[in-house]
This record gives sequence, C-alpha cells and structure tokens, in this order.
Amino acid sequence: MTLATPVLRTARLRLRPFADADAEALFALHGSPRVMRYWDSPPWTERARASRFLATCRTMADEGTGVRVAIERASDGAFVGWCCLTAWNPEYRSASLGYCLDEAMWGRGFAAEAAHALLQWAFDTLDLNRVQAEADTRNAASARVLEKIGFVREGTLREDCVVNGEVSDSWVFGLIRREWHSVAAPIHRRNPGTAEQ
Repeated sequence: MTLATPVLRTARLRLRPFADADAEALFALHGSPRVMRYWDSPPWTERARASRFLATCRTMADEGTGVRVAIERASDGAFVGWCCLTAWNPEYRSASLGYCLDEAMWGRGFAAEAAHALLQWAFDTLDLNRVQAEADTRNAASARVLEKIGFVREGTLREDCVVNGEVSDSWVFGLIRREWHSVAAPIHRRNPGTAEQ
C-alpha cells in the first residue's frame, strides 16, 4: 500500500515531497556538526548520503510505512529542513515523529509549526491513535517543541545511543488522539495549516 506524500501549507511554511534538487541542501543540513550534535549518527561526509536519503523517502512512501516532507519558507522558498512520520502501523494506528532543521532557522517556531501541520494531516488521514517521538536528554530545545505541540514525556531510554564513542540517553514522548484534540484547536487558531489538493 502506497502512502501519498502530502503538500501542506501553514502561515509561514510549505511542506512538500522531496525532489532530487534538494540533495545539496540536505547534504549541508546533515553535514553540520551543530545540527547533528544530538542526532543518533555522525554528520555526513559523503554527498552520496543525500541521494540515499532521497531514495529512502521514495521507498517509505511506496511501501506505505510513512512520509518525509521537505520544509520550505513560504515567503521565499528557502530550505528550512524536514519533518517525518515513520513506522506507521495501521493495525496499531501508531507512528513516530521526527524533524531536522537548518541552524539558521532555529528559534523561530518553525519546527512546531511544521510538526503540527504534519500531525494534523496524519490524525485526519491515517486515523492515528498514538504518535511517539524521541529526543536526546541534552536537547532541551527539541523537548520544548514536542511539549508545545502536546507531547507528554513518558520516560527515559538510558544509554540509548552511542555516537562517535559518546553515550547518551533519550527521552520518549507520546501524543495520543484524545490529547491531540485538546491542544490542536488552540494551536490551529494561532497557526492554521491546510492541505493542497
């Protein structure tokens, strides 16, 4: 079962399927040590990684396991980063949320705006009951994003990752459908998002 990657618009952003032309921006994003500081893999050093990333996006949609969208600024088309829903399980009505933003775009509320739009689409389209997300326990900014859009911190995965010899813990966050309805309306009024047909 394929899963069509949506095109979504918010007040300031456009979320869309990735294109081959995004490879250079992706390499710059994932090649940044600051962007990848709390990631579960080291910064990219080979440009071929961008091509593999794009191929994975297409495979994910073709196999119906999730979607990954590029985020661009609506005003000028500048590449902001990406957001995704992976590990979609129709039987359990669950999926996992992830995002990665260019350092120049940090601190502007773009991550929450993009994630909210993708979640709204997912709850409406995929009939989700639960979405999970994880963040390195040192990444307070990412934790704030998740809590802003309604996620609840549920626990800690101790020594979850080892990247370049550095051991780190991860927080697990969960968002369930009945909680989403209570937070989505207020956020939506501040930051409406729409899907393109």
